[in-house]
Amino acid sequence: MTRWATGVALLAGASCATIQSALSFKAPDITLTDITVTGLGLTGGTLDLAFDVYNPNTYRLRSTRMELGLDLEDVHFGEALLERPLDLSPENHSRVIVPVRFEWSGVGAGARAFFSRQEIKYGIDGAVILETPIGEQRVGLRATGDVPLKKLF
Repeated sequence: MTRWATGVALLAGASCATIQSALSFKAPDITLTDITVTGLGLTGGTLDLAFDVYNPNTYRLRSTRMELGLDLEDVHFGEALLERPLDLSPENHSRVIVPVRFEWSGVGAGARAFFSRQEIKYGIDGAVILETPIGEQRVGLRATGDVPLKKLF
């Protein structure tokens, strides 16, 4: 086999491996690691949700949109939307911050007591839109658990 033919064979093999890797898309692991209270006022407040996102794929993923609903202690606190692009490195963890704004009138007066705790029960339901080598993928997000509550004031 000539050098040219060997080079073409190696290139074809590498291309097949890349295509096979892209076709075996694995959804990222997304974990809420903490909630930070960034502001409280008479009408409502703001929170930052911190996520650890692990991309198990051997290729880079880009997120074009993340949308989710947030419940704290079984009370719906609101909806969050993140439309800025996220770049998720292959086989790596990324920290993603999603801001949430809420109004007291929407969550009830008793919800203020949640912020006196060190840890809070949460529920998240939503989706993230990812660009992959095989096209756009919509990955559902659904999680519940307890998470540390950090306060900045």
